[in-house]
Amino acid sequence: METKKNLSPDQRLALLTTLRTRFEENKPRHKGLDWPKVQAKLEANPEKLWSLHLMEETGGEPDVVGQDSQTGEYLFYDCSAESPKGRRSLCYDREAWEKRKENKPADNAMDVAASMGIELLTESAYRALQQLGKFDLKTSSWVKTPAEIRKHGGAIFCDRRYDHVFTYHNGADSYYAARGFRGVLKV
Repeated sequence: METKKNLSPDQRLALLTTLRTRFEENKPRHKGLDWPKVQAKLEANPEKLWSLHLMEETGGEPDVVGQDSQTGEYLFYDCSAESPKGRRSLCYDREAWEKRKENKPADNAMDVAASMGIELLTESAYRALQQLGKFDLKTSSWVKTPAEIRKHGGAIFCDRRYDHVFTYHNGADSYYAARGFRGVLKV
């Protein structure tokens, strides 16, 4: 992962162009929102552009999916058809990663998300995303796991099969080539 949190002018322009194109091509995802207002908020928050750049680089295809009614923040979710390719084969969190004695994955979903400046989608946010399209038809995505489940060593993930969204559980230390995570960025 990159350590600098500033994009060059060329990177900024390329990212904003990509985000605007995606915004215009997927209008049902953000009814009632105007791109110029979103862009102004992004330009006022360069550290958020850095996070979006990382979401894009890892295959997340971030897009605006709504606006928080209380804070006014725009919500960017990973909208790639499948779980982002650059964020797969990760166990759930650092505790799970440290407990693995053999065949440790390269990293864990919670730390990677934090390093990118984003958070994992919650189960309810994942289900809301699925109202906007059909995602994870071949892959699955870790979602933010409630403490009551995590304290027992488990973690939850979701996918879409048979035209239904499913939530499952696994040991938090498990990882699979077809499981990654989807994030949310609030701007």
